[in-house]
Amino acid sequence: MKIRVYRALGAFLVVLAIAGCATQEPNRSAAPATPSGPPQSLLWVGNSFFYYNSSMHGHVALLVRGDKSITHRGVSVTIGGSGIDWHDVANYLGPDRIGKYSFEGDNEIRFNPPGRQFDAVMLVDCSQCPIHPQLKPVFHEFAKKHAETIQAYGARPILFMSWAYKDKPEMTGQLAEQYTIAGKVNGAQVVPAGLAFAKSIARKPDLELYVTDKRHPSLAGTYLAACTVYASLFGKSPVGNAYTAGLPADVAAHLQQVAWETVQEYGAK
Repeated sequence: MKIRVYRALGAFLVVLAIAGCATQEPNRSAAPATPSGPPQSLLWVGNSFFYYNSSMHGHVALLVRGDKSITHRGVSVTIGGSGIDWHDVANYLGPDRIGKYSFEGDNEIRFNPPGRQFDAVMLVDCSQCPIHPQLKPVFHEFAKKHAETIQAYGARPILFMSWAYKDKPEMTGQLAEQYTIAGKVNGAQVVPAGLAFAKSIARKPDLELYVTDKRHPSLAGTYLAACTVYASLFGKSPVGNAYTAGLPADVAAHLQQVAWETVQEYGAK
């Protein structure tokens, strides 16, 4: 397995090119208790929706940085164009693997305590997969499989609800339905990023959340999704957060408000 690691906004982006690797299952007979509360360490497992714009997990880290009451680190494992079934989550969570050390201060390596490295693992499927005729069953199969693996590891599974294509807004409701079903069936929290995109577009249609391919996020889109993750996982409003990703103050304020309202509305359902 070839691994390339990139420094991104104080955290890390890990892009895997897989050439055949053995899976090492977590020890299911002695799974530690799942930690409660906001995750202090989060493994992001996904695709280019996560790594665009210097990686979404880096933006979340910078949103968190201004709040001294939160301790958090994130690591992102991504494969471009990947579906949920492309990822060997059991192997990622094996002992002495991802997360055993971190870069801190002036590029200094700090070795983390041995054992479980992550409190939670967040998964996203490919942009169409949860609603694709042939791939929807695969989404539900692997959401279940990965959730069981994560829970056996002693961590919480989280599903990242992705957004509709710019020219196919009907995808919003379809994706929301499938992610919500998978979340309920597998005891996984769902981050409603797709619903936040739809709310922002309805409220401020002139704000571009996509790049030219109508699928991947612009910086504003990544920032909106990061604010939605922040609000979902930490239960705190991003409104007024000093980190704006370099966006104009009024744009950042709009996106922060949309993220917070979306998370509150989704949680109330």
